[in-house]
Amino acid sequence: MKVERVREVMNRIESLHREFESKFSLLYEENSYEGLYELVRGLYSLVSEKMDLVGELYREMVPIGEEVEPVAKELQKSEHQMKFRLEEVIALLSKPDAYSERTKLKAALERLVQFHRIYDYTVRRALQIMGKEVESLEFVERIGGESENQKKPPTSIIRKLEQIDDLEKKLQSLVRFTYRLYAHPADVHKVEDALKTWHRMGLLWVEERNVEKLSGVKNAGEILEGLALIGVVERKERGGESVYRHRSFSSD
Repeated sequence: MKVERVREVMNRIESLHREFESKFSLLYEENSYEGLYELVRGLYSLVSEKMDLVGELYREMVPIGEEVEPVAKELQKSEHQMKFRLEEVIALLSKPDAYSERTKLKAALERLVQFHRIYDYTVRRALQIMGKEVESLEFVERIGGESENQKKPPTSIIRKLEQIDDLEKKLQSLVRFTYRLYAHPADVHKVEDALKTWHRMGLLWVEERNVEKLSGVKNAGEILEGLALIGVVERKERGGESVYRHRSFSSD
């Protein structure tokens, strides 16, 4: 695998995605069928080019490790779904005169806009994760040519990389929490209430699965991690597993 080529492909995908997002916002302003048709065709062209590049990126990066493969697959899936949504709109725009087709077009555009909310987040997150892997590979490549007698990377650099990794994890946790707060705000309240309920029942530190059981909210850990980062709850490791305590029940 040539790291330089991977970086080149990623930069191109990022550039295409920025262009896509810029043009997608124009959908809300375009009023004519002709203008809308040309705009959607332009978006379709960008996605098609991205799909080719994402396929190449997948082939190059999957051998890196298990963490990258599901992210690359999710990126491929998102691009494929966006292409399908755009194809659906293009087909309906090609015959806009029939009233029934106009009704279908409105529904198709609504589905496109709704999917786009998830699409942009998924693409940006995937590129961010894979970009981090590429940076690691570039670092290894730079020092890989050194002989064993040459100096190893300074401890300060290793420590700084570890700090960056920790910040990256916290940022991802905040992004997931913010999305949950935006998309399903009631889930955040359910998780917080469930945590407090466990405390009232005498459980001082609560595991994620117990919060999920009481609240009925799946992947409650994403919300708990976010609440921990903003200081609403406390978090610690116990037996290799995260446990949580609401600060209002803290003994401090």
